[in-house]
Amino acid sequence: MIKLPARMKALLFLLFLCIVPSFATTEEPVIFLPNNTEPANGIPGDPVTRPVRQKRFNHPYALLQHKESPVLLTLTGLDEPLTQKFIDQFTSKSGKNVLAATVQRSGPYLTFIRREIERRGLPHELIYLPIIESSYSADAVSRSGAAGLWQFMRISIAPHDMKITEWMDERRDFWKSTIGALDKLEKEYKMVGSWELALAAYNAGIGTVLNAMKKHPEADYWELCRLKAFKTETINYIPKLVAVSWVLSNPRRYGLEAEWPGDPQWTRIPVERSVDLSLVAEHAGLTGFDLKNANRELIYGITPPDMPYHIKAPAEFAPAIVSVLEDPELTLIKYYFHIIRSGDTLSGISRRYGITENQIRSSNPGLQDKYLKVGQRLIIPVLKDANTAAAPKQESLQQPTPVTQQETPAIAQTQQSSETRVLFTGNHLVKRGETLWSIARAYNVRPEILAEINNMGLNDVLRVGSTLKTPGMQ
Repeated sequence: MIKLPARMKALLFLLFLCIVPSFATTEEPVIFLPNNTEPANGIPGDPVTRPVRQKRFNHPYALLQHKESPVLLTLTGLDEPLTQKFIDQFTSKSGKNVLAATVQRSGPYLTFIRREIERRGLPHELIYLPIIESSYSADAVSRSGAAGLWQFMRISIAPHDMKITEWMDERRDFWKSTIGALDKLEKEYKMVGSWELALAAYNAGIGTVLNAMKKHPEADYWELCRLKAFKTETINYIPKLVAVSWVLSNPRRYGLEAEWPGDPQWTRIPVERSVDLSLVAEHAGLTGFDLKNANRELIYGITPPDMPYHIKAPAEFAPAIVSVLEDPELTLIKYYFHIIRSGDTLSGISRRYGITENQIRSSNPGLQDKYLKVGQRLIIPVLKDANTAAAPKQESLQQPTPVTQQETPAIAQTQQSSETRVLFTGNHLVKRGETLWSIARAYNVRPEILAEINNMGLNDVLRVGSTLKTPGMQ
């Protein structure tokens, strides 16, 4: 047996003490990516707020290699079975197609929303909340009547500087609705102390969440879901958001070729008169940019005549738009001239042109519908969605040709006088169910002319068996 010097024995003993602990540890090794202090295994480490009862679940995708650094989520629950179920759905073939289409649809809005969220220091996942709420469609309307990207109800918009009028529904205004939604979420977060519960309140109502917290004061969102304190929609709400956030934050991992939109700097341009955005875009030469789509709250694509409004556009187009708005020689809205005739009423005129009485009043300041004067001229805006065939159906015949601000009233008057030159040499026997409007359509003449020739009002009731003068049949 070899005898070692005492100093050598001491060195071997110290070496043994250093080596043994490295074999004894049972801690799972963690691989770190370059320039990143987070694990590369795809599942972020437990945040401080993760409840200890929540079990860790290693999803099959977790260990796949990918080019992107993993994105840590503020929200908990990535390893919840329900979240993993939605990840599977979103990463299926049909799910990826839906997400790609949604990302493309987010084009006009995503940049503004992302910057506002970053400016406030809010969770990154909120960028994707409109995907869950509306599939990033400003036109989305729920069964309960909520509308817009952030799905606001009519009764909830007052505190957020949003209005609904006959000209616009600002729940579809991506600028105002985003500010309102983030204000609401921040307020609810301060009330409940958790982003998961704040989001649950956004979906189910703050009262529902506060009641659940009162009944189960020690429970977090995930535990409240297990206790069935929320309806199924709210139980699925946060898992869906966490799932879509994870997938879209790591698209290459799942083979998702999502083409994110550009990065415009949005601005708002004040306008205090009624203008048609299609004409503004035409004169400003906005090729490749849909100005109406950026201002979806305008029901007819026309700014309201009776209140200030701000046109939203990328800053690069602002000088051209301002130049158009400030040019007094440019025609920026089309409208009809209507000359009041005997028997006209505001309700009859509104039906004739397919707009509301209030829209006529707002376009004609000082108009008193009880004192309409024969020969008085009214300005009737041409609305893109005007459907004069709706009520009554017969009103759709021979719409007047729209005139512009550069044309004189004589154009409209000449147009009307040309119809009066028709020879009314025929007679029509009124039958049951006929109206002035239906008879006018049958003879291809405007109801106002037919009423005037027969010395009656537009809304007079026809008597069965009576005779009306009509154009002679050619």
